[in-house]
Amino acid sequence: MTIKSKIIATGSYLPEKFLTNSDLEKLVDTSNDWIVERTGINKRHIASENQLTSDIATIAAQKAIEKSGLKPEEIDMIIVATTTPDLTFPSTASTVQSKLGIKTGFSFDVQAVCSGFVYALSTAHCFIKSGQVKNALVIGADILSRIVDWKDRNTCVLFGDGAGAVILQATNEENSGILSFNLYSDGSLNDILKTDGGVALNQKSGVILMSGKEVFKHAVDKMSKSVINALEKANLKVEDIDLLVPHQANARILSAVSDRLNLSKEKVIITVQDHANTSAASIPLALDYANSNNRIKKGDVIVLEALGGGLTWGSIVLKW
Repeated sequence: MTIKSKIIATGSYLPEKFLTNSDLEKLVDTSNDWIVERTGINKRHIASENQLTSDIATIAAQKAIEKSGLKPEEIDMIIVATTTPDLTFPSTASTVQSKLGIKTGFSFDVQAVCSGFVYALSTAHCFIKSGQVKNALVIGADILSRIVDWKDRNTCVLFGDGAGAVILQATNEENSGILSFNLYSDGSLNDILKTDGGVALNQKSGVILMSGKEVFKHAVDKMSKSVINALEKANLKVEDIDLLVPHQANARILSAVSDRLNLSKEKVIITVQDHANTSAASIPLALDYANSNNRIKKGDVIVLEALGGGLTWGSIVLKW
């Protein structure tokens, strides 16, 4: 009997503090109209000084576990996708495991920046298909406000903090769960989206540097092609998509991708206006939003897609 994996619960968390576009007008030379026109973003949430990535990841995880009906000790595996770990080591996932009181299973981090959740969910899916894992906790969490240059008006308006989580469970149900995925990377493009710091380079975390036009061009092209390829692997077409849940980079990219796919805007989940680009957290945040607001029904074909620094990109096709 073929083992598959399906999402049985979602959870998310956004820090209480937030910055509106009007707040940013006081920090840098920008305007609400400019930000909305270029990005579609209205506000971004900011973690408090005493909040760590493991803290916000744990809150999102607790919500997902509670909705799943599972006990924490039934979790066999924890993956945290993050670019902003608490420490260089140990992994943020192991810290989350401790904060959840779980003493079984195993945990590790995945670093693929904004594609991190797609990478992490695909990895958990493979562990479940191998038979080693029954219940996996997959989290995307980032505190990007700690690596933003708040004097750079081209980047500081784009990013925010948050966390999202899902419980992925083994299933024998026919025609449900994750149907296909693909992952890609091209290291020759790493200079168009990166930080200027690192442990080995200068013992600093650095700040985000981005060539906006180049990232936009690659994001639209690569995410669109990735979706089509993943659909083909699942023997589906664009017309079969009920919901597209993309990485929430900015509204212009989301609009361009849906246009390229000839997909109705009503089928695209867009939450970037409320929390900006939260990197690995953006897809699970958007997925939990859709799930909590009854935008998803059983049997729906859902596509997750992302592109991030590396460049890294990929898509997942699943049936709810």
